[in-house]
Amino acid sequence: MDDQGRFPSHPVSSPPRFKGVVTRSLHLTLRDGVQLALDVNLPRNLPDGERIPAVLISSRYWRSLDLRLSPPDRVPMGPREPLGDALVARGYAVVVVDVRGSGASFGTWTHPWSDVEVADLGEVARWVADQPWCTGHLGAVGISYEGTTAELLAAAAPERVRAVMPQQIEFDVYTDVVMPGGILNAEFMRQWDATNRLLDAGRVPSAWGLGARLMVRGVRPVDGDANRSQVRAALEAHRDNVDVWAAVRSMTYRDDAFGAQPVTTDDFSQFRRKEAIEASGAVVSGWGSWFDGRTADAVIHRFLNFSNPQVGVIGAWSHNMKTHGSPFAKPRSRPNPSMDGQWAECSAFFDQTLKPGAPAPQKLLHYFTVAEEAWKSTPVWPPEGLSTERWHFAADHQLAREAPAGEGADTYEVDFAATTGTHNRWHTPDGMTPVVYADRAREDRRLLTYTSAPLDVDVELTGHAVLTLHVASSMEDGAFFVYLEEVDPKGKVTYLTEGQLRALHRRLSGSAPPYVTPVPYHSFRREDAWPLVPGEVATLTFGLLPISVLIRRGNRLRVALAGADADSFARVPAEGRPSWRVLRDAEHPSCIDLPVKRRG
Repeated sequence: MDDQGRFPSHPVSSPPRFKGVVTRSLHLTLRDGVQLALDVNLPRNLPDGERIPAVLISSRYWRSLDLRLSPPDRVPMGPREPLGDALVARGYAVVVVDVRGSGASFGTWTHPWSDVEVADLGEVARWVADQPWCTGHLGAVGISYEGTTAELLAAAAPERVRAVMPQQIEFDVYTDVVMPGGILNAEFMRQWDATNRLLDAGRVPSAWGLGARLMVRGVRPVDGDANRSQVRAALEAHRDNVDVWAAVRSMTYRDDAFGAQPVTTDDFSQFRRKEAIEASGAVVSGWGSWFDGRTADAVIHRFLNFSNPQVGVIGAWSHNMKTHGSPFAKPRSRPNPSMDGQWAECSAFFDQTLKPGAPAPQKLLHYFTVAEEAWKSTPVWPPEGLSTERWHFAADHQLAREAPAGEGADTYEVDFAATTGTHNRWHTPDGMTPVVYADRAREDRRLLTYTSAPLDVDVELTGHAVLTLHVASSMEDGAFFVYLEEVDPKGKVTYLTEGQLRALHRRLSGSAPPYVTPVPYHSFRREDAWPLVPGEVATLTFGLLPISVLIRRGNRLRVALAGADADSFARVPAEGRPSWRVLRDAEHPSCIDLPVKRRG
């Protein structure tokens, strides 16, 4: 295990060989006549007859921009960081595609990652592999939507795709992004749909900033479309794209249809593509963050469920990977590894997997421990050497190792103004918002909290905590949020992680889960719905999102309970104000189980 602060990197990537890029933009006609727009970026001065591997990026958010002033000799991949330039310089072709129903591509986008979209990716991959400048060896990379399409490319063209690098993606669309804990992730879903609608109409989103609105005409047209007539025709076809916000607002259960579409979110989740991705044999380098939605969970779930040769990386950064997300680091500071370091890792990964002679990587998961600010590596998850400690809710809002012996309960009236802010893990997936968790001491006054005595040794917490809550509510439903926090000797409260569960979904399912998961399994299916009975005690047991953090001697642990996260999640229930009675007696010992390693 590497316990150093530096990133446990792959072998050093190949040095840059080329300067400059030659870009060709074209439409590729598919099996059904729909045309996809793509940019082919090759190294300038590539020797005649030399063949190079290709890396594909398949985008929902405009593959490239039509700029009023274009920088010379650059891969036109905005609005993205210049990863493409780093790859082209090292001898890779970079092909960037507008998926069906987006950008300058024709067709209609019926829902994310549809079977039709996956088949399209396969056609693009085979076309690229057959070009005279290509070795036939393909990889794919991307963040967010593009990360998901990168991994799906392995299923779409298994005979051609050797390696994929999905970054900051969801493994299970229902739990990871649409309905975490069965609660609508309302603000992000609304904003995501609104941004897509602007892009689909050919308009620059205001969230991209004034500079973008001044400099960008729209999506880059293909060569020969100087008057943008083909772009206009493609945008006209996008009018029929699915209304995502309407679709998710109509959902409550995992098995609900995605709006008017004859599919559920399971049908376009990565776990449903498991067999096809595994059959490809492609090497996977999956990246996520402890503080970006549930992307760390996606890395862990792939690591536990997919047999592909793979390397997992879980760091502490925002969704776009441009800024540090650790609450123990300076806000908006440089991530670890830096952007240059990330691009070098990407190049090294493709050097290892797309070029001849390199051995297959060892299956490892690299993870970053915040507060210690150190990288570590493990061949298994959870890592070895951890044990489970149970901490009980106790009198006087204490968190104690001792189990309760007598009677005890606390009351709480839900405060629907409670929030984790607008720079949290649920907002950063917009691709622009940095993760910044400020001191939560004031916000905790709105919540029901339980705080430990100062720790007598340093304690590392790595993995998934599990909450067991015995509660009687005044209403039939509610949203239950739990935050794990650190309190320092001066009273500063630092966010570590969280979990949430809608009470309607509290039943622990007896059916087999669709994939291996480290936390108690809730199906979120209609058949398992279980409304609360007002005034009766109910038990909610659910996992928190994973974290790795070092809690220093002298600091305290805190568990904080809320019934709302006003700036992120939908209100449950829609009307009324529940009051809770949280039990902490011998018969109903509310508690949290923590995966820890004591260092003294």
